[in-house]
Amino acid sequence: MRILVAEDEKELASIITRRLEDEDYAVDTVHNGLDAVSYLQETDYDAVILDVMMPGKNGFEVIDEYRKQGGMAPVLFLTARDAVDDRVHGLDLGADDYLVKPFSFKELLARLRAITRRPGGNEKVNILSAGSLKLDLRSHKAMREGREIELSSKEFAILEFLMRNKGTILDRESIREHVWSWDYEGESNVVDVYIRFLRKKIDDGFSDKLIQTIRGSGYMISDGT
Repeated sequence: MRILVAEDEKELASIITRRLEDEDYAVDTVHNGLDAVSYLQETDYDAVILDVMMPGKNGFEVIDEYRKQGGMAPVLFLTARDAVDDRVHGLDLGADDYLVKPFSFKELLARLRAITRRPGGNEKVNILSAGSLKLDLRSHKAMREGREIELSSKEFAILEFLMRNKGTILDRESIREHVWSWDYEGESNVVDVYIRFLRKKIDDGFSDKLIQTIRGSGYMISDGT
């Protein structure tokens, strides 16, 4: 899951980023509203943590522009101001939740999990499926035909991305950008390496092969072949 953190207090932004990365999120960080708008235009994020008071553009201006351009990622506002009018204004502009500084990181994580759940709040929307494979987004467990499959955090993130887009061809760059941050400088074939890991865990030993290579285009997960 990829998160944008827009916070002008650099020390706080660094702490949030580091803690989120410890929780296996891919994180991009900016310190002003103009950069936030730019990043949101270039990348499809799963969630945005947005400070209200920032230089360039404030958080209200950022979310207003983002929503008017069709941006749909859930937004969690951070603010040092606890005025009701500010909270109402932010929510009216399209924010999904508000967190007042200072806050505990445990609460930030809980609110982030809450806003990234799909609408409905029942068990079905928290479980993705492809053929006999089930992926539980709450427990981070994968099961196939009653067998639990152990996944690393990156394997889980890639598999979730594939399953959320079941039947859609995803190129290597879109997978890499979704799972790794902009500043990733590792091997260029990292996506292919992790797909091989996933195939060994997900498809080996099963007659139906779920993860497909679309030559010259990328990868796709289906209900089986």
